[in-house]
Amino acid sequence: MQFRPLHDRVLVRRIEAEEKTAGGIIIPDTAKEKPQEGEVVSVGEGARDEDGDRIPLDVKAGDRILFGKWSGTEVKVDGEELLIMKESDILGIIA
Repeated sequence: MQFRPLHDRVLVRRIEAEEKTAGGIIIPDTAKEKPQEGEVVSVGEGARDEDGDRIPLDVKAGDRILFGKWSGTEVKVDGEELLIMKESDILGIIA
């Protein structure tokens, strides 16, 4: 199934955090926090300004991003857990 978000929304796949600390301690699933890093899967065409012109998004498919802990709405697309969020929920692009 092809999925393209509307307007200024972005479809994101979470990137799972490391299971070990730098010191070698294994973190159990119950103690892990949700990762705040992801990869952009798909983007919308952008919002419209007051004149009706499109405002393009700054992110594109394939970008690695950081987002807020409680950002986005979790959805299942083709059996895969993904997030849909507005571009304004994205904190930055990882170079």
